[in-house]
Amino acid sequence: MQITPLGIPSVLLVEPHIFGDERGFFYESFRQDRFEEAIGRKVSFVQDNHSRSAGNVLRGLHYQVVKPQGKLVRVVTGSVFDVAVDLRRSSPTFGRWVGQVLSAANRRQMWIPEGFAHGFLVLSESAEFLYKTTDYYAPQHERCIAWNDPDLDIDWPMDASPIVSVKDAQGQSLSAADTFA
Repeated sequence: MQITPLGIPSVLLVEPHIFGDERGFFYESFRQDRFEEAIGRKVSFVQDNHSRSAGNVLRGLHYQVVKPQGKLVRVVTGSVFDVAVDLRRSSPTFGRWVGQVLSAANRRQMWIPEGFAHGFLVLSESAEFLYKTTDYYAPQHERCIAWNDPDLDIDWPMDASPIVSVKDAQGQSLSAADTFA
């Protein structure tokens, strides 16, 4: 597995070594010891989630202000543009975002540590998205930052307005959002 820091160094691109031939392929999608060595700390994943979304659906930007979740995310069908936004006020990258195309074809994963908002835009006809989390989902602590906040100025790769949930359409601006120390 190759692990590369992105524009915000604590957000990592994880690329597995893939072994394939005419029969198909095999790869380790997760290996605890190598992952912890790469991020420099112990991590316990407590929940795995699987979602399916239609094309042009945008989910996010979500985070939990209490019980923050680190997420290791990947796509098993289709492709998405995946985004992490730094919400740690003490960080030199506070308010910055990074994005990567994750797809079933490239098999890339992204590690989004605690203290970040997360969202994705489906680029294909549909996509199935898997993510491991370091804490349990706690809806009472969930927050949402507007996907189109002009202060973030995320360069979403889209030609038309995305399909968003009512909750996501009502996301707050970064300047009004609860953030982390």
